[in-house]
Amino acid sequence: MFEAVEGLVVEHAELERKLADPATHTDQALAKTLNQRYAVVSSIVRTWREWQQLGDDVGSARELAGEDPEFAAEAEEIAARREQAEEHLRHLLVPRDATDAKDAILEVKSGEGGEESALFAGDLLRMYTRYAEQRGWKTEILDATESDLGGYKSVTLAVKARSNATPEPGEAPYALLKFEGGVHRVQRVPVTESQGRVHTSAAGVLVMPEAEPVDVTIDENDLRIDVFRSSGPGGQSVNTTDSAVRITHQPTGIVVSCQNEKSQLQNKESALRILRARLLAAAEDQANAEASVARKSQIRTVDRSERIRTYNFAENRISDHRTGYKAYNLDTVLNGELDPIIASCVDADLEARLGALES
Repeated sequence: MFEAVEGLVVEHAELERKLADPATHTDQALAKTLNQRYAVVSSIVRTWREWQQLGDDVGSARELAGEDPEFAAEAEEIAARREQAEEHLRHLLVPRDATDAKDAILEVKSGEGGEESALFAGDLLRMYTRYAEQRGWKTEILDATESDLGGYKSVTLAVKARSNATPEPGEAPYALLKFEGGVHRVQRVPVTESQGRVHTSAAGVLVMPEAEPVDVTIDENDLRIDVFRSSGPGGQSVNTTDSAVRITHQPTGIVVSCQNEKSQLQNKESALRILRARLLAAAEDQANAEASVARKSQIRTVDRSERIRTYNFAENRISDHRTGYKAYNLDTVLNGELDPIIASCVDADLEARLGALES
């Protein structure tokens, strides 16, 4: 695998040259793409150079150990560090999804369970918002349809990394949040339950990479745009003007509605953001479907259709059905402490990718 690094060293130098050119930064989309790639390549080249240097150091220490036994222990310590660097480098060289460096758009929708499901969708929204806050990411609600009891029938959340920083490889919003896509099941006594019985309901989460305008080409002629009055819980009108927007992408049949803003123009822009993300996700799904059997088995870990997790309130238990992760700290997880669960998914995904490369 390490032979590929020599080509990356050349690419690293070329990226540095382009990023040092002021003309590059007149195109913000290009500059962002180059910075994201530079972060990935820099991490690999830096680790590779460390691995090489440790190889030289362990060789020198072993030569000196022949003259002075005290150097033998140092040689073993350096060798152990080199093994760690080698393992880290192997992980960095595993091919990642092209969209891993992107921001994310999450759609949370209530499922079976009526008001209880909508309340749980609200719990998930708060969980993701607090997780984003802990990581220093920005969040923005693009669209929301509330239920009568204050939950959400559906809500769309944009999650963005800090604009003045390029995330390390694997640390961008989509790279981590993509593992949240699927059906989330909750077991608890609903607020509407008078007999104290535990009910099971569910909410669905769809995670998409946020697409830049340069990522997806949308022909205005392919769009049917309808405007209507926005509505609140129970269907009552909350706006006296036709500010809500529904966009239908006629070639694919994808429909996006936004009514969160008072301005029709703002709702249209939010709807186009969601539409671009859905079109990019659809293209990614098609590419995955055409990939090898090994690749298909790997992407199953982020399948958007299967039940991925159970939240059991009586036992304060959280269980991830893909990785076997289980913990009894549901309260802190719902407060945004998602790192251990997502880490178990990242590790499982990495092992599957490594296995596919070595098979």
